[in-house]
Amino acid sequence: MEDFKLNTPVAFIIFNRPDTTKIVFEEIRKAKPKQFFIIADGPRKNKIGEDKICEQTRAIVENIDWECDVKRNYSDINLGCKKRVSSGISWVFENVDRAIFIEDDCLPDQSFFRYCQELLEYYKDREEVMLISGNKVLSDYEVKNYSYYFSRFAHIWGWASWRRVWQKYDVSMSDWAEINQLQFLKNILNNKKAVKYWKTIYDEVYNGDINTWDYQLEYTIWKNKGLSIIPSKNLVLNIGFNNPNATHTGKAGLYGKMKLEKMTFPLSHPSEIISNIEADELESRLFHKLGIKKKIKNHLKKLGISI
Repeated sequence: MEDFKLNTPVAFIIFNRPDTTKIVFEEIRKAKPKQFFIIADGPRKNKIGEDKICEQTRAIVENIDWECDVKRNYSDINLGCKKRVSSGISWVFENVDRAIFIEDDCLPDQSFFRYCQELLEYYKDREEVMLISGNKVLSDYEVKNYSYYFSRFAHIWGWASWRRVWQKYDVSMSDWAEINQLQFLKNILNNKKAVKYWKTIYDEVYNGDINTWDYQLEYTIWKNKGLSIIPSKNLVLNIGFNNPNATHTGKAGLYGKMKLEKMTFPLSHPSEIISNIEADELESRLFHKLGIKKKIKNHLKKLGISI
């Protein structure tokens, strides 16, 4: 690792968590990216004192003591997760053709940067490879022989991709209502519970009930018959669980088993680009099922009762 030089642009997405931002920024500082993009949302009007917290968070990333080209995209108003993150990523890809993305609660191992850089170059011309994830959520699943595998599922607690992928992205999922949704999902998933889960998720995203940007990226990958790369070791740890300022991370659950690990080099590449069905079906069974509260809500919705 001593000879590794990070030439790939890194984008850091921050908001109102100076505690986790400081920890994650220190790891970026060690990596010394030559191009560094910083994306920040503005404070919410109804959150007293959040303007000061956002200022404190932004002050942390002012301490750039290595030689690099820094670009900042700060919003004066609160755009929310959906608009702020998606517009920030669009801004990054207006400037560069590939990048590594890290949010303020995603702590990377230093090997994550080399892993992303090498795979961004290795698969730059393979249209079916659409995302490189730093996450291995299947903590007990052993990946044999190779440094990573291909998956239908995208994980974005530390990820990398190309402009060619983002050009296909639609934050509003504007064609969701027009397609045969169940058939679309059945073609991708072999699990009835997973089909119901993703149907519910995408309905809520399309209807604006979930203020996020990442499910739309997964939808983009599925629409284009793409795959994500999942590492054999978990290279990024989400440290935002149970944080009172967290937007979407509550209790850790199964994610609490994840540990920060290190990738070994040189990378061992799979012999073919095909999804790991065993791993994907295991992930579906473990993670992609509706909780009882969601089931009740959906049932009431069918009866015309909204809560």
